[in-house]
Amino acid sequence: MRKKECIAMLLAGGQGSRLGALTSKIAKPAVAFGGKYRIIDFSLSNCVNSNIDTVGVLIQYRPLMLNSYLGTGAPWDLDEQEGGVFVLPPYATQEGGAWYSGTADSVLKNIDFIDSYNPEYVLIISGDHLYTMDYNRMLEFHKQNQAELTVSVIEVPLEEASRFGIITADPTGRIVKFSEKPAQPDSTLASMGIYIFDWPVLRSALQADAANEESEHDFGKNVIPMLLAQRRRLFAYAFSGYWRDVGTIDSYYEANMALLDENSEFDIFSNNANIYSNANIFPPHYVGEQAVVQNSLVCNGCTVLGEVRNSILSTEAYVGPGAKVEDSILLPGARVESGARVMRAIVGERAVVEVNAYFGSQDKEQPIAVVGDNEHVADDLWSGRY
Repeated sequence: MRKKECIAMLLAGGQGSRLGALTSKIAKPAVAFGGKYRIIDFSLSNCVNSNIDTVGVLIQYRPLMLNSYLGTGAPWDLDEQEGGVFVLPPYATQEGGAWYSGTADSVLKNIDFIDSYNPEYVLIISGDHLYTMDYNRMLEFHKQNQAELTVSVIEVPLEEASRFGIITADPTGRIVKFSEKPAQPDSTLASMGIYIFDWPVLRSALQADAANEESEHDFGKNVIPMLLAQRRRLFAYAFSGYWRDVGTIDSYYEANMALLDENSEFDIFSNNANIYSNANIFPPHYVGEQAVVQNSLVCNGCTVLGEVRNSILSTEAYVGPGAKVEDSILLPGARVESGARVMRAIVGERAVVEVNAYFGSQDKEQPIAVVGDNEHVADDLWSGRY
């Protein structure tokens, strides 16, 4: 196998339980976003745009969708003979087998995969965050500082800092303290869950962590504090662009709807960093003669015969005659039948809002209404949450 300077290990095994019905049947990285994408597309596209051509995808929870979606990696140009995208689920050995027991454990169990490329550096990223980033700049920072671990960080408001792993760094950027979701944060530098390790350092740290029976085998809770205690060279790389963890229904909804703003902070139309996707090829969308579409994203394969306002229609969504969709997200293949009304709602993949049904609420004090994949909203049902 040809030696690689840097390979990526993409953590994509999380259930994302806070997304409720949206992740009852698929893993969080596989959830559709922005009409034609899935959340994992953004991390994969960052790899491609940073010329990182070897990516191990660590999957565990409901892997079928991700397995099918990733395929050979061709849509992201990750189907090279000497690299590519590799799906790495837990597996059995002569000693037995077990699920990944933490983020660090998932990488540990794929040491042989990493060793086969003999890299100098390993990039650890998550498959469930939205951002555009050039990892080459972070790697250059890592080299310049002769770091053994570099953690990408972003400024967050002090009142939100307790939700994150918080980094305290000295004036040179060297990390002096790491606190996992501290009640009294002394810094506003939040870890983005993006790490660059020297491979020998990471390899040794993973083995030491595995030997600790009290460890939860997590990078933030265990590996980083261990390396700090060993006085290793850990540095914080300051990132100033857009980054979101869409881990809740509210954050997912808000990040989608923000794409409709004229000056959206996250510009999916930018030519500076292309976002690649394995979206199937569909015919052009069709807007009927009596249809009304305002300030919305309507993807290929959609049919709109009713009214759509301030909404996102993913591939193959359908809005029937006399139906109204407002401030809502229809995921791939969702159907809103004739006369139905959907407001401030998320309609799952291939879910159906039946004829004349009402779903959602205009009341912003009510939670976002959600119906899961392949489910139905019955006739004349009105709900604040499905």
